[in-house]
Amino acid sequence: MDFIDAPPQSRDQTILELREFSRRLVRELGFMRNTLADSGLAPSAVHAIIEIGATPGIQARDLADTLRLDKSNASRQLARLESAGYVSRQTSSDDGRSSELYLTAAGQKLRRRIDKFATDQVSDALRRLVPEDQRALVRSLGLYADALAHGHAHPVTRAAHAESARVVEGYRPGCIGDIAGLHARFYAHHAGFGVYFERKVATELAAFAESIPAPGKAMWLVMEGERVLGSLAIDGDMKKRVAHLRWFIIDDSLRGSGMGRELMSRAMAFVDEHYDETYLWTFKSLDAARHLYESFGFELADEAEGDQWGTKVVEQRFTRRGS
Repeated sequence: MDFIDAPPQSRDQTILELREFSRRLVRELGFMRNTLADSGLAPSAVHAIIEIGATPGIQARDLADTLRLDKSNASRQLARLESAGYVSRQTSSDDGRSSELYLTAAGQKLRRRIDKFATDQVSDALRRLVPEDQRALVRSLGLYADALAHGHAHPVTRAAHAESARVVEGYRPGCIGDIAGLHARFYAHHAGFGVYFERKVATELAAFAESIPAPGKAMWLVMEGERVLGSLAIDGDMKKRVAHLRWFIIDDSLRGSGMGRELMSRAMAFVDEHYDETYLWTFKSLDAARHLYESFGFELADEAEGDQWGTKVVEQRFTRRGS
């Protein structure tokens, strides 16, 4: 019996369905109500509590950017939260004109209550899905959220990040945790990876960092202040003249800034001087990264499905011959 693939759905139909699903999510999660998560607070205030709790010391302007609120709206919400005793401000140690936001004891208690409400809500929904569908849901929602975030990012904000960022070579204090965190968040969203993957990145990166400087090894970091927002490392076998490109990641705030291409340019100049061949491992469907690799001469050499990371993914090996 012959099987015929169904014709691909039109873009317009996909848009209509996504809009309908988005409206249903907004209704089912309670965003149409005056308060959210039985907190007595407006949805934007609830999210402010969550973000401040997740990032203690966050500044008001960064909170407004995260929540997609204008400055005046964010100021009003923060004033209400301070008045209610949930949030406190402290003068920034780096800039006396700026203030850092923290949850008070009451705010921490409220955040735990909000977290429990949300966890119970999601847990109840997931019980209706088999594990395979749960993983597909997490990956798909992560991709959708990232795509929406990319579209909302203001060009001026990205330009400001790129302007203040710099590329440095070698280990810097704190870089291992920053790089592991970038990988963990990105691959949790895109592939459903968890603690095993994050531990593996941190452990192997720490061992590599201890080994440099060394012939044939190098690491470049994109830094903004003391934070690492991107990385790329070259490890390899000098005797076999084969290099391994590892831990290439760029924070979302720098996507489209050219920093990823800058890291690749430096790395390719390094490998062309020391090696005859370079390879890297990645995962299928990361199209933006694949286009960048191919623009530097990498070609797909092999791919296979694996589940060593805790979820099934198609691993791909790309190779590049020296110029």
